[in-house]
Amino acid sequence: MQNERENLSERFLDFAANIVKLVVRLNKTAVGRHIGGQLTHSATSAGANYEEACSAESR
Repeated sequence: MQNERENLSERFLDFAANIVKLVVRLNKTAVGRHIGGQLTHSATSAGANYEEACSAESR
């Protein structure tokens, strides 16, 4: 189970890094900045939420 948990954590980290690279390439228009911000926020929060859930004390 621990190996699966580490694998998923790594995948979330890789996903977030790839999204950040994508957002950097977006057009610097108002729409591009808005979509980029939303995309970055949602992509990076998935890994943080997963880590928080794994360390929770109650089931």
